[in-house]
Amino acid sequence: MAKKTGRNTKQKIVSAAWKLFYEQGYDDTTVDDIVFESGTSKGSFYHYFEGKDALLGSLNILFDEKYEELEKVIDPDMDAIEKLVYMNHELFEMIDSSVSIDLLARLFSSQLITHGEKHLLDRKRAYFKLIKSTVKRGQEKGEIRDDISSSQMVNDYAMFERALLYDWCLSDGEYSLVKNAERLVPMFLKAYRNEI
Repeated sequence: MAKKTGRNTKQKIVSAAWKLFYEQGYDDTTVDDIVFESGTSKGSFYHYFEGKDALLGSLNILFDEKYEELEKVIDPDMDAIEKLVYMNHELFEMIDSSVSIDLLARLFSSQLITHGEKHLLDRKRAYFKLIKSTVKRGQEKGEIRDDISSSQMVNDYAMFERALLYDWCLSDGEYSLVKNAERLVPMFLKAYRNEI
């Protein structure tokens, strides 16, 4: 039970931080603001994070929370490709409405220069687990090609999503992330559909 409570505390801190970063900006958000918004303590904050900068690598937790929510509500009658398109749409909607481009760019920058764990590539994340299970079920049902491994498809899909996000950051959000993905993700995934 203590592990789950700790996980909930960490998630509260992360959710509160990213909400405040979006609303007030990263530079104008203090640790005290995050502690107050999360309803936790400074001790809890510093138990999980060395400081505010350490939260930049935690955006993946917010993304994973979204995937855990989606796993519970996704329509089981959708085929695997439709599920992947749906998950992408929902994630990008969340990013578009609650994560500033500046913060996303900082996340990418931090992942490029880190010499330790690259959070975006951690295969234990809910993000990768849900995508992999979706692809595997799609292969079992004959909806997705089986001449390419599920691991390779997951890597390709994740890389494609990161490319879309990275380009959106480079372009400083001059176009709609969601609309661009609605156009490109189905075209990308069409290559993996099993044409029987």
